[in-house]
Amino acid sequence: MYLKSLTLRGFKSFASATTLVFEPGITCVVGPNGSGKSNVVDAIAWVMGEQGAKTLRGGKMEDVIFAGTSGRAPLGRAEVALTIDNSDGALPIDYAEVTITRTMFRSGGSDYQINGESCRLLDVQELLSDSGIGREMHVIVGQGRLDAILHATPEERRGFIEEAAGVLKHRKRKEKALRKLDAMQANLTRVSDLAVELRRQLKPLGRQAELARRAAVIQADLRDAKLRLLADEVVTIGAELAKEEADEAALRGRRNEVEAALAAARAREAELEEAITADAPGQVRSQEAYVALAALRERFAGLRSLAAERRRGAEGATPVESGPDPEQLDRQAEAARAEAAALTQQLEQGQADMRLRGGERRDAERALAAAEAGVHAARRAIAERRERLAKLNGSLAAAQTKVDGRSAEIARLREAIAEARTRADEAELAHRERERRPAAVGAAGAAGAAGAAGAAGAAAAAHPAAGPTAAELAAAVDAARAALDECEGSLAAARSAEAAAGREAAGAAARADALRAGLARKDGAATLLTPGAGVDGVLGRVASLVAVEAGYEVAVGAALGAVADAVAVADPGTAVQALAALEKADGGRTQLLVAADEPEDAPWPDLPADAVYAIDVVSAEPRLRAALARLLRRVAIVADVAAAQRLIAAADVVAVTSDGQVLSRAWAAGGRAESLLEVKAALDEATAEADAAAQRREELAVQLAAVGARHADAAAALEAARAAKQAEDARLAAIAKELGSLGAAATAARNEVARSERALAQAQSQAEQDQAALESLRSRLAAAEAEPVPAEPDDSVIVDAKAALEAARMGEVESRLAVRTAEERLRVVGAKAGELAASAQGVRRRRARAAEQERQRVARAAAAGAVLAALDQVEPAVAAAAEQARADRAAAELAKAERDAELRTIRASIRDALAESDRLNDSVHRDELAKAQQRVRIEGALDKAMGEFGIDAEALVAEYGPDQLVPPSGVAAGDAEDLAPDAPEPVAVPYVREQQEVRLRKAERELTALGRVNPLALEEFAALQERQAFLSEQLEDLKRSKADLLGIVSDVDERVRTVFAEAYADVAEQFTGVFGRLFPGGEGRLVLTDPDDMLNTGIEVEARPAGKRVKRLSLLSGGERSLTAVAFLVSLFKARPSPFYLLDEVEAALDDVNLGRLIGIMEELRGTSQLLVITHQKRTMDIADALYGVTMRDGVSQVISQRMRELV
Repeated sequence: MYLKSLTLRGFKSFASATTLVFEPGITCVVGPNGSGKSNVVDAIAWVMGEQGAKTLRGGKMEDVIFAGTSGRAPLGRAEVALTIDNSDGALPIDYAEVTITRTMFRSGGSDYQINGESCRLLDVQELLSDSGIGREMHVIVGQGRLDAILHATPEERRGFIEEAAGVLKHRKRKEKALRKLDAMQANLTRVSDLAVELRRQLKPLGRQAELARRAAVIQADLRDAKLRLLADEVVTIGAELAKEEADEAALRGRRNEVEAALAAARAREAELEEAITADAPGQVRSQEAYVALAALRERFAGLRSLAAERRRGAEGATPVESGPDPEQLDRQAEAARAEAAALTQQLEQGQADMRLRGGERRDAERALAAAEAGVHAARRAIAERRERLAKLNGSLAAAQTKVDGRSAEIARLREAIAEARTRADEAELAHRERERRPAAVGAAGAAGAAGAAGAAGAAAAAHPAAGPTAAELAAAVDAARAALDECEGSLAAARSAEAAAGREAAGAAARADALRAGLARKDGAATLLTPGAGVDGVLGRVASLVAVEAGYEVAVGAALGAVADAVAVADPGTAVQALAALEKADGGRTQLLVAADEPEDAPWPDLPADAVYAIDVVSAEPRLRAALARLLRRVAIVADVAAAQRLIAAADVVAVTSDGQVLSRAWAAGGRAESLLEVKAALDEATAEADAAAQRREELAVQLAAVGARHADAAAALEAARAAKQAEDARLAAIAKELGSLGAAATAARNEVARSERALAQAQSQAEQDQAALESLRSRLAAAEAEPVPAEPDDSVIVDAKAALEAARMGEVESRLAVRTAEERLRVVGAKAGELAASAQGVRRRRARAAEQERQRVARAAAAGAVLAALDQVEPAVAAAAEQARADRAAAELAKAERDAELRTIRASIRDALAESDRLNDSVHRDELAKAQQRVRIEGALDKAMGEFGIDAEALVAEYGPDQLVPPSGVAAGDAEDLAPDAPEPVAVPYVREQQEVRLRKAERELTALGRVNPLALEEFAALQERQAFLSEQLEDLKRSKADLLGIVSDVDERVRTVFAEAYADVAEQFTGVFGRLFPGGEGRLVLTDPDDMLNTGIEVEARPAGKRVKRLSLLSGGERSLTAVAFLVSLFKARPSPFYLLDEVEAALDDVNLGRLIGIMEELRGTSQLLVITHQKRTMDIADALYGVTMRDGVSQVISQRMRELV
């Protein structure tokens, strides 16, 4: 298996599609800094699933997309495809060639593919993990990776070995199992708590179920009574509804008669309205004719007055004057036009003169420009000579300043060399003095100068420590940490015990509360025991006044029966008062125990050893004990039914077993019913348990406080030990830092001397060059000053040219003024000619209008006379027609008044009929409303029967109607025991509403007396039992699953121990050999931090190059630390080879000798793995099988390749 090719599209600086083809062996990637070589390594890490942007040398993951340059736009996505040769089947996939592709879009989306098929990141990681390539990517050694390995914690170094050994997948499996185990533990705790809670709920819920059974019998009576009352209501209302329907039929008949009379009146009303409507047009026409003729007479009168007025006006009109003579005006206009023609000629002559003057002005401007150009050229030559001389003088001064500066710099450099040599001597002397000074504790650190580390180590060995050593301080820290861990374990155990005691106390208290609630039953006893019941001599509940020895509660409760739940009273009189009070208050049923003054004297037979009389295990006050002795007369308690049978066969007694079975020669009783005695005993036991648990919790709280104090002391001790160790480490680091600073100061001073000497030589060389340049400038200045000076130009030529130009401009202005004056006169004369011609035309039009007006006046006078003559003939006929129209209008109005009177009479009769119809409708409506209300009542009763009881109308009347017999009330299962065996069977009775109402109220009172009843108690009790059984099964399943997961974790841990131990042994062995090769004569080894815990132990690296006695990595030089990290990585590579490795400038910090050693190891790795090396070293390139060169142009990386075998 090896990397076959890498294709980059838009990844970082690779904007264009770029493909690198790899082969087995060593491939080197070379190129200048910043060309994008490391981007090749980043691309391989990225395509294999790297998720850290900082690892890829970016701020965020979008930085891997080509960001664009000044000449190329940014891209929207980055894509890298890595092809792996899998012909050896190293990857668990059925392909000889595997291509992994990763794409990221600038919008944030990403995609993974394996051979073109979309997949998840997890799929890529799992595919590569079996070949030793994990999430930590130890096969990719990028820039800064060596330093990260050096500064890694022991646990992180363990991670490198686990990844190389393929342990990470087992770790993942274990983590997955532990996550499941944590979730399962939560479920297990929850299910256990639920099971305990269900067991705690079962007994109270059982009592609720018994109460629900009793309530069901009462509810049956309540239901029957309600249904019978509803059926009676439906039948009664139905009879009333039939009577209402008969009354309504009579009202409807009368309403029909009134509606017939109303219809006839409305028909006559319609006929009259039609007649009025038919006569209306004639009346309107008569009215309109009369109005039109009267208006015509008025118009004729007005027309006569107008015609007479107009005739008088036409006869008195006079002619109007028509204005000046138009012929005279025409002559004046012709004279004005002749004057305009003369002015036009003058204007043309003035325009020609203006053009001539403009040419003279332009000639003068050209002459002035030529004169000015000549003068300016002469002055420019003079200025250029002056500028050239000024530049040469400036350059000469600058050169002189430069020469002076060089001289000063040479002097300064000589002083700096002397000072640097002095500092170097002082630093070396101080370094030697510090090496000879005895160290107070431990070894000194490595110095910057050569040999400082060895001298410091020798000084530390020669002067043993006066105080505790670093090893002793580390041991103290470990001891303090162990003590703190022990205290933490004790603290956790104490907290767990205290929490368990708290839960136990809370559970006991809850159980006691539930039992107290069971004692507070709502029945007749509760009524008598209520304060203010008015009955003296009530002692209390028997269960509260009697104490039974432990273990006999069930037997005594069964022997006493209902008396165990009874109320104790002082005497029979009190009992009578109590019964009367219950009857009066309708408080329900109860049992009463009357106290007796004297016990019974009759002897009882002796009992065998395994039996005891019930009265002997009961404790009470003497009077109550005497009453109990009568009730428990000859009642003995035995262990089981067999013993009871033997006892009743031997003696005339009643035997009660410990589980509540009662046997005698005449009768027997059995079953299970919890009595108040048992509840009280359980309450006492629960209260005692709660008190004991609370006491234990207080004791554990005290212990927890003590353990917490010890934990705080242990934590303080650990902190103090750590502080002491850190102080010692800081002191040793300070010594090493001081030596390093002194050595570095000496080295820096020597380096400064060398740099200053080089700078001095360079400054002297530059000073000679600057002096030569100064001499050259002096000779050039002398030559420039020797050149002839140009003469000053004459300005009079420009003055004469400006005077000529001014004269030409004045002549042109005068010519333009003359032209503008001629143009204005021509405009005025032309306008005057037009006005005179227009005036002549206006006079002619006015004279024509006056003639036309005279003709029209004569015609109007003639027309007015004709109108007056016509009016004399028409006016008499119009007057006669107006009188006839007035008579027709009066006749039509009389006929209309007669019809209106008859119509008013008809409408009055219609109103009376409507009033009677409304009254009848109201009556019918009221009847309908009453029937509707009755129907609503019936429907309400039927809906109530259907909604509450699910019975329809037919079944309600048929089964519960008043004609049906009422069956006897039912008996609850608990009350059936109280009935006498010879009591008569109840029989059905006829329906009586009052009795059913009493029955209903009684059932309601009894239901109220029962208190709050859980109607779902029976179902909940059964469901709770079923759920408890189910949870028990689930609990067992969870316990089995937990055991299976623990087995998986144990197997994984064992596998991890084995694989890690083998891998560590191999890596440690390889590290010793590789370190010896890289550091000839040196010693290096790997050490486990906790060898007894192979699952979690870390790995420390000890390295001692030849000639040095230090082992800590921090005391090694930079090159030694890098070479040690390389030794660790190569040990991994050799112990657990991976198909390929990527090394990014790992040899950059190595000198030539160490580089040769590393190259030898690389050549060894070539045989088992493929190496891709980013390098600047020529010797590394010499061993490469192929070279890739990376260049950058305009911000875009490009690649060229060369096989070295082809060159050879």
